[in-house]
Amino acid sequence: MSRFTLKDLESLTGIKSDTIRIWEHRYRLLSPHLTKTGRRWYEDSDLKRLLNISVLYNSGVKISRIAKMTGEEIESCTMTLSEGHRKPENIIAALIIGMNSLDENAVNDLLMKCLINKGLENTYTEIVFPFLYKVGLLWQTGSINAAKEHFVSGIFRQKLFSALDSLPPNTGKSGKKVLLFLPEGEFHELGLLFFSLLIRKNGHNVIYLGQSVPYDSVIETAETWIPDFVVTGNLTSLNMKDSGAYLKKLSTALPEQKIYAGGEMALSAQKLKLKNVKPLFVLSDLDFLYNLKP
Repeated sequence: MSRFTLKDLESLTGIKSDTIRIWEHRYRLLSPHLTKTGRRWYEDSDLKRLLNISVLYNSGVKISRIAKMTGEEIESCTMTLSEGHRKPENIIAALIIGMNSLDENAVNDLLMKCLINKGLENTYTEIVFPFLYKVGLLWQTGSINAAKEHFVSGIFRQKLFSALDSLPPNTGKSGKKVLLFLPEGEFHELGLLFFSLLIRKNGHNVIYLGQSVPYDSVIETAETWIPDFVVTGNLTSLNMKDSGAYLKKLSTALPEQKIYAGGEMALSAQKLKLKNVKPLFVLSDLDFLYNLKP
């Protein structure tokens, strides 16, 4: 069973801590546990209930009305609203519930409906990555079971691999050459896989080295294949003490390549202002993707 703080609930539901406290006292919507020092903590069922409440509340249902509903009525109304109103925050709330329950069918169903209605690119930029950002913050602090994060990430990864497999190979000499990799110790590759898919979809040539690639292997590959662009990054600073030093070293070794650095490394790239290194915060920062046609 996961244990969530009041701050965790705020991060996952978007409802302010003060508001949650008021709802507890005035409407008895939650019954928190208390530590020996008097601090609130919540379990999985509390998170699920509050996520369902947040969907109703954000859809215009008054909290006084929600407070009179049974748990079954809240869940039923939430499902109806989630089906009829495809707001990103509602879908993200449903994904968190599916992840917390380890409900593969529910997560797959939500994801497939999003892919059909929004397309792959919008599904990942509007739903998947904001969802993973929320979950990732809690995973780093130990508030959420790491297995649950791996469970849901695996489903997202499978969809990207399926989309990549469906693309025809670029057998011609047209297009730019793009090398993608994650530094040694970094294993969160969903963003990199997503970029790889879009780059290939736009007719460019890709070598995808994947997770945790030793620096020397990156340089050896680049010297052999000579890419036009390099895309890399790291999710947090946990696996890399000095991303700025790493970028300087990479920039010096590959002076003719344009290097895009995402995640936490983007902050270092922004500060360094190296000539051939560009921070990658959002998809549009990957400017060559659409501006340079094969």
